[in-house]
Amino acid sequence: MTKTISRRDFLKISAASVGALAVGQMLPPMVAKAAKESGVLNAAGDGVISTMCEMCVWRCGVLAKIKDGRVVKLDGNPEHPHSNGNLCPRGQSGLMNTYDPDRVLTPLIRVGKRGEGKFREASWEEALDLVASKMTEIKNKYGAEAMVFSSTHNLSQPLFENLLYAFGSPNYGTQRSLCFNAMIVANTMTYGMEEPARIYDDKLKYILLTGRNLLEAISTSETSDLSHAIDRGAKVVYLDPRYTKTASKATEWLPIKPGNDLAFHLALLHIIIGEKLYNRSFVEKNTVGFDELKKEVSRYTPEWAAALTGIPAETITRIAHEFADAAPHALAHNGWRTSNFVNSFHTQRAISILNALIGNWDIVLTEGGGEESGTLGAPPQPAYPRVSALRLDGVPWKYPVVPFKIGVFQELRDNIVSGDPYQAHGWFISRQNPIMSIPDRSKTLEAFGKLDFIVTVDIVLNDTAWFSDVVLPEASYLERYDPLLPFGDKVFLRQPVIEPQGQAKSALWIYKQLGERLGLSDYFQYEDEEDYIRQQLKPLGVTLEEVKAKGYAEAPETPHAGESAEKRWNTPSGKIELFSDTLAKVGFSGVPTWDEPPQPAEGQFYLLTGKVAQSTQFGTQNNQLLNKYSDEPRMWINAQVAAKLDLATDDWVEVTSEVGQIHIPVLVTQAIRSDCVFMTPGYGHLSKGLTTAYGVGASDSVLHVTYTDPISGGQALSQTFVTVKKVEDASNAETLKPLYLGE
Repeated sequence: MTKTISRRDFLKISAASVGALAVGQMLPPMVAKAAKESGVLNAAGDGVISTMCEMCVWRCGVLAKIKDGRVVKLDGNPEHPHSNGNLCPRGQSGLMNTYDPDRVLTPLIRVGKRGEGKFREASWEEALDLVASKMTEIKNKYGAEAMVFSSTHNLSQPLFENLLYAFGSPNYGTQRSLCFNAMIVANTMTYGMEEPARIYDDKLKYILLTGRNLLEAISTSETSDLSHAIDRGAKVVYLDPRYTKTASKATEWLPIKPGNDLAFHLALLHIIIGEKLYNRSFVEKNTVGFDELKKEVSRYTPEWAAALTGIPAETITRIAHEFADAAPHALAHNGWRTSNFVNSFHTQRAISILNALIGNWDIVLTEGGGEESGTLGAPPQPAYPRVSALRLDGVPWKYPVVPFKIGVFQELRDNIVSGDPYQAHGWFISRQNPIMSIPDRSKTLEAFGKLDFIVTVDIVLNDTAWFSDVVLPEASYLERYDPLLPFGDKVFLRQPVIEPQGQAKSALWIYKQLGERLGLSDYFQYEDEEDYIRQQLKPLGVTLEEVKAKGYAEAPETPHAGESAEKRWNTPSGKIELFSDTLAKVGFSGVPTWDEPPQPAEGQFYLLTGKVAQSTQFGTQNNQLLNKYSDEPRMWINAQVAAKLDLATDDWVEVTSEVGQIHIPVLVTQAIRSDCVFMTPGYGHLSKGLTTAYGVGASDSVLHVTYTDPISGGQALSQTFVTVKKVEDASNAETLKPLYLGE
């Protein structure tokens, strides 16, 4: 990729931060003390040590090869069920997460205007004192609720939550509403769990994937299981408006019209129930609400769905029969985002119910796993203070069935702007990039302008850090401990394999130090990172030293106290709820029901986004190894449409939505519907502190309009419609690239 700004240019922009960004290049490599004590390294300090990846939320087991004090290779740990000896391209490139030349390695305090990128170095003591004083000032003046906290889901989450709950703020933002709120809430309403675990047994015959591009949006173990199922002859039916890599490996690709996945699945329910193709004994014994469901879906014929989806009625009917015939060795995969419309919750409910009707529980689906275990210990702490203030994201007063720990991130941002029901004044952000991730970037920047104080914890100057007042440098996942990860009958350890570069620190250390300054030390009762993990391990009767050597400890699962063996599903009825009384009581349909999606006007296109194998959302575009093997981002457009617009591949276009406009070159292809265009997310960074990613591509968040599913709070990303216009004079392509706001 061609860079638009050199390393030297960046250092001129902010000379005050030169030391912070260059420290790592001057430090001698050092093997971590923990690695030395593990007993797996030789006398020279070389060898392989076990830890866990953090290049995405899947958290695979990693074997880090150490040579001359540096990490030189990462491989999958065969002992970890998420890696099984394998790593995806992002996992294998994780060492550049640590050795990125743009790492922030000392605390930074802003000295210019927000967004200028002018910072000065600070000691940890000064930076933490400043953060604590600003947070206390906001709390004393406006109440604890005026301080907003947000973080991407990660292993240090319990400590982050200790900080915000102990501080007394109800305002907690996660990225989940931008990704899989609809799936989580739908499964909770159906099965009483966020996501039932999937068992790809060796008899699996049929897999129905709705927009789940597993061969590019890689979850290592699940992607591998899908590949093995295909090799064994399982049929894969894949619904997606694009011909992705998953479509290329599927048995059948159905280029469904965006927003109409729900119609397809309602028609499947109509056929399976109407023709009595379901598992009657399983349904009678294990479900409630069948009669209500039957009545609702009786009107959703395959002919009705064909007109909406673009999929012939006979194809829908055939797939329903094939799916039922393959039962119980069949799976309707929940996916994460499906169609990305405001009706996605009902789509997810329909998918969950399809699985229940064919009785694949304990064959394909089983009780969901999690990252909590009754077998682990924890430091003692007092109860959290009571909080009476409303949450800014509308949970539960506007979104009554959305779990508190998930929230509605885009609504949180919107109400920072509106000041309704009150004005926020501070934002504490950890491992997250809301400026890039939340739709309508201009509105997020407006929200930042409403705040008195912003602090970010991260390893690089991402776009959000670039606009922050204080940046606290976290150690990379190869340089730190995090809390243990329970998984089945084991708990896995993330441990440092090299010492942190510069002054970077673990989240366990940062939150404890900040908690003490805020008078919240009772919520952080551990001496250091190793003491925290020793307290977690205490009930298991194993030492940290034992766990370091192999990377995990045995932890037999224990049943929850008072849990009945008969009650397998944590729903009010104790059964799978085809009709949800919980939904009905708060004014929503208790069964999946048709919700007509909006459509683009003449001359507009659906704007699609989705993952590629080389990127994780918005966090890996600066990784030099991944960047080397990534194409210049281009917008996909259908070949017939391109011909009408006189477009050829690499021509520049102006793309406009109701909230923003970008310039981007196009890729002309037959692999997308004629009513859609597609962009890879995560590009168009504003931060000049990202010298690899800055100026590359365009940001989809500039275009996305904020639409929120009223039930699950999920963001409807594909409900944004755009116009596309050829740029006639593209002689100077650099002038067409997205410009830093304010220049």
